[in-house]
Amino acid sequence: MDYFAGKERPAETLSGGETFYASLALALGLVEVVKGDNGGIELGTLFIDEGFGSLSDDTLEEVLDVLEDLREERVIGIISHVEGMKSQIPIRLEVRPTDQGPSVVKMAIADIG
Repeated sequence: MDYFAGKERPAETLSGGETFYASLALALGLVEVVKGDNGGIELGTLFIDEGFGSLSDDTLEEVLDVLEDLREERVIGIISHVEGMKSQIPIRLEVRPTDQGPSVVKMAIADIG
């Protein structure tokens, strides 16, 4: 249901950003369903693989704010190529290709104030 338009809207008409936003909302909702159906079992880790590049700057900020709130309850792993996210993710593993073959993995801690 598209509450802004006041009518049903086929999923095929969603933009890439809207699809990502809807998928994230469904995933977060499913975590709560699983928790409720399994006697309160906590799913303490959530990984999100890509999708951030399709978001507008404002929507990306909203999503990161929600994930920051969730980080108090669980570990959030984000896999992304969006360079602008680096400064907003406090602790991250950066994987970089090298000319010599294997990629280099390093841990980075952002200065987010």
